[in-house]
Amino acid sequence: MRRLLGGEELAWLVDRVRRRLERGDPASGSATLAGASPEQRRAVERLLGRRGRTGGSLTVSLDEVDQVLRRSGAAPDGLAGAVQLLVGEIVDRSERAVAEARQWALALTPLDELTARRPELREWREWLDSTGLLRRCATDATAAQKLCGDLARVVDRLPAGDLALGRLAADATGDAHALDDGRPLATLALSAARGLAGSAPAGSGSVWEKRVAWSAVGVHRDELSSTVLTLGLPGGPDSTAGRILALARAAGDPVVLTLRQIDRIEPDAFGVRQALVRICENPIVVASAADRWGPDCPPLICLSGHPSTAARNLLAMLSGVGVEFAYHGDFDWGGIRIANALAQHIDWRPWRFTSADYLNALPRVVGGTLSGRPGEAVWDSELAGTLRRHGVRVEEELVLDELIGDLVPRLDTRQPTEVSDG
Repeated sequence: MRRLLGGEELAWLVDRVRRRLERGDPASGSATLAGASPEQRRAVERLLGRRGRTGGSLTVSLDEVDQVLRRSGAAPDGLAGAVQLLVGEIVDRSERAVAEARQWALALTPLDELTARRPELREWREWLDSTGLLRRCATDATAAQKLCGDLARVVDRLPAGDLALGRLAADATGDAHALDDGRPLATLALSAARGLAGSAPAGSGSVWEKRVAWSAVGVHRDELSSTVLTLGLPGGPDSTAGRILALARAAGDPVVLTLRQIDRIEPDAFGVRQALVRICENPIVVASAADRWGPDCPPLICLSGHPSTAARNLLAMLSGVGVEFAYHGDFDWGGIRIANALAQHIDWRPWRFTSADYLNALPRVVGGTLSGRPGEAVWDSELAGTLRRHGVRVEEELVLDELIGDLVPRLDTRQPTEVSDG
């Protein structure tokens, strides 16, 4: 069989038949090759035992090849069997598509049963189908089966009676974090919550909108475990969190804000609008800035590693009132991943966080071998290569003096400035 069809000159013919079989089509009719080489023509002539026609293209009768293979005894199952012997098992894509459709229908069964019992969910269910959101959230039908089961159990508990979001997730799925922001189940369940509350399933996706949507169906978010460290945010008198910030700034003390506090105040309550806010990775920068500048320190926010939900929400709210950001982190692979993650949520410019800054800091490093999984820095195309060449990590503590020096106190804007007519 390999001598008959397995040569390089007939590979195109085998490939054409393979693709037909994958589509569920028979290995019959003809196949044409434009610009066939002399070797390819001679191979067909040897296979069929006769001279072929001349011309710019080569046309082969698949039925004739099938008959030759059967008569010779080389392939009792004909051309289709011969190709399967050469290339291995061939999956009929049409049959696979039918099987996949059956799997998806089975996966959607919990939602179908739910909407049959609760007609008020039919519009939401139709929206899921029309937008394709469910298929985007699930990698395949197998994943969709579990996702739809969890989703049906969550939605069937709505509206709830003042139930914590984590408790709802735990009761319905066994995972208290299944409804955390960014999880596929949370995206789908929140769309159902909006629909049950009479809103459009899509929603704006803002922090406030999500909180209101969950609250409308009797669910409140666990807003205390997610926190963010701040220093120098002016605050204001119109909210509890704003007054806490104002008192802490007057004392020059850092403040840890919870997600609950952030979600319950308007962006203006932070007292920062169209200003520059610096962001660091490690709390030591905040502590040192408080020691150095006290109540005069300009706004500084610390991620303490990967940005928490509280940090992301705070930064998003400040970004919405025109705040600009400058970021510094550790010069290592983990620091790059944190900075890349931050760049997915807000725009920022590097704060002593480029390849040139890394090279300037290297002479003071003792030890600090670079380790971990490498990654490219989205803000500096040369940084990853520079880290690889030197193989040394530079933590924020090693450049602390420069960072603190950059936090030059500004004029205190908490009191109005008197301007004379003269």
